[in-house]
Amino acid sequence: MDRAADAEVDARGLPCPMPLLKAKQALSGLAGGQVLRVLATDEAAPRDFAAYAEATGHRLEQVEHEGGVMRLY
Repeated sequence: MDRAADAEVDARGLPCPMPLLKAKQALSGLAGGQVLRVLATDEAAPRDFAAYAEATGHRLEQVEHEGGVMRLY
C-alpha cells in the first residue's frame, strides 16, 4: 500500500550511499513530523536507512517491496 508523503526522492538505480545522501538532502527541507518517501533499488537501503534513523533521531516507519523497487518512509 502506497502511503502519503510530503516529499519524494527517486533513487532507483543508484548505488550505496547515494540513496541515503539524496534522502539526507531532502530531509533538510522538511519540518518535523513530515514524511519522506524514498524509491530505491539498492538492496542495502533498508539497513542503511535504519542505521541512519537510529543515529539521528529520525524514524524509518515502513519499507515496502514491489517489483524490485523499495519504498522507504
